[in-house]
Amino acid sequence: MHGLCTFFKLLFVLQTLWTANASSFLSETLIRKDQVQSVLEHHPVNISECENPKPTGPIDTTMCDYETVESVNGDLFSNVHELVQLPFFKYFQIDLYRECPLGWADQSKCANPSCAITTIDESQVPLKWRASALSKVDGLVDERHELPGCYYRDSDFCWLDDNTEGDYYDLTLVPERFTGYSGPEAHRIWRTIYEENCFGLSEFTLMSGKAPAAVTLPDTMTDVLREDGADTDQCLEKRVYYKVISGLHASISTHICAEYLNQTTGEWSPNLQCFVNRIASHPERLQYIYFNTVLLLRAVARLGPYLTAYDYCSTGTVQDDVETKEKLLNVISIAQKAGKFDESVLFRGENANILKEEFKAHFRNVTRIMDCVGCDKCRLWGKIQTTGIATALKVLFELDEKALDPHTNANLLQRSEVVALVNTLHRFSESLEAVNQFRQLWADMSSTESEQLILEAEKAAIPIPRRSPTSRGESSNNLFDEARMRVVSFIQICKESTLGCMARIMRMCLQGLHGVSSIFHPSGKENGPGAYDEL
Repeated sequence: MHGLCTFFKLLFVLQTLWTANASSFLSETLIRKDQVQSVLEHHPVNISECENPKPTGPIDTTMCDYETVESVNGDLFSNVHELVQLPFFKYFQIDLYRECPLGWADQSKCANPSCAITTIDESQVPLKWRASALSKVDGLVDERHELPGCYYRDSDFCWLDDNTEGDYYDLTLVPERFTGYSGPEAHRIWRTIYEENCFGLSEFTLMSGKAPAAVTLPDTMTDVLREDGADTDQCLEKRVYYKVISGLHASISTHICAEYLNQTTGEWSPNLQCFVNRIASHPERLQYIYFNTVLLLRAVARLGPYLTAYDYCSTGTVQDDVETKEKLLNVISIAQKAGKFDESVLFRGENANILKEEFKAHFRNVTRIMDCVGCDKCRLWGKIQTTGIATALKVLFELDEKALDPHTNANLLQRSEVVALVNTLHRFSESLEAVNQFRQLWADMSSTESEQLILEAEKAAIPIPRRSPTSRGESSNNLFDEARMRVVSFIQICKESTLGCMARIMRMCLQGLHGVSSIFHPSGKENGPGAYDEL
């Protein structure tokens, strides 16, 4: 009977692959026909609220739709882009040279000049934002868990610098763009993030569920999940975790393609072939950028009163404070329109606390993995964006309205968390703006040129055969290294949190049972998270 059920499930998936509607990347969660055209020939609409009478479809696991995000993003980007140019949000102090926690002895550094970044002298940073002043200010009173130079509190989803070490950077002078850092080193970073820290999901298993209704917007996020495969083995929290990671990956890839170095001319310009290969040929990746944008907007909306009361003044005059708050109020207003994410439906039930601790432990690991990135510029933006997303997760899942009250909890967030959150929202908003640029480039192409782009993308998508070990010794070393990495990660989690340790043990047991059952049917994870591995 189980085999028969598996057969019918497989038959349904194959039918979905053959009959998916390719008219718009918004209309289906699984598109395998004409997917490049569905992304690049989509025409954004202009609707102002998250209550459209006939939306194309809600963004999976949110209460917002694509039209709303598209219609507000132009205004959002212009405001947040100006905001991150202002003194408070452009200066960032961070330690980029902390030891890689995975102990990769062969960790290589990017020798390309594009990977390098320039620090600024501390004297350029307003006095109140220097390490000596910031280290005196503590936020939440949760117990600290410390390592040299960094720490996290029980409510945190990431490791934070303690401002005792590190350099200062002007983020406006360090654009996120193509650096040449790619190949096995970059792939190993993403592979570790997906395989070691995620819950074992793949894009295929996430996207194989029934598409959300294309006519009405559900009343709650639970309704969306009921229609989008909520009866599968993956719970909502695990699906959200994967979308967050994959959305970050897709956004970074979009920035790389949007500012790509022409090796012949030495100029930076959009590379449409890069975008087609990495994003347009996988519409679900673009959907995850929308998802993360809504999640970040919801966090900003909840933080509205706290951010409004924050002291941004730095020069002895009130001009900086006034200008910063003016732009910030515009961003908060937009966030209140489009940040429709119902965080209350997550982490409920008898195992909620264990699951949340495991979620936190995984994402904290992601923030530490960024210390293993071999490109300085990539490491900087990787650490900023994982901190920004972690801050949003903390705001949504850890802080109630009382904690968010700026009058009773003025030091709720570290300055680095506020700066990282806003800069990360800017990164995602800019990614969506870049997509419109790529659509215009596509529209200006001849049919012959566009067909050639798709042909090249299809060639790039052909799986590269796994390299066979040259000897038994090499195979044994690879297995030993992988086992050692997993043991180190497990020990670290148990040191940090008893609940997290228990959750990992439970997950290992469940994976063992799943491994036995998977012998009799395909796992759906044969192709992994994909090959867009550059940082």
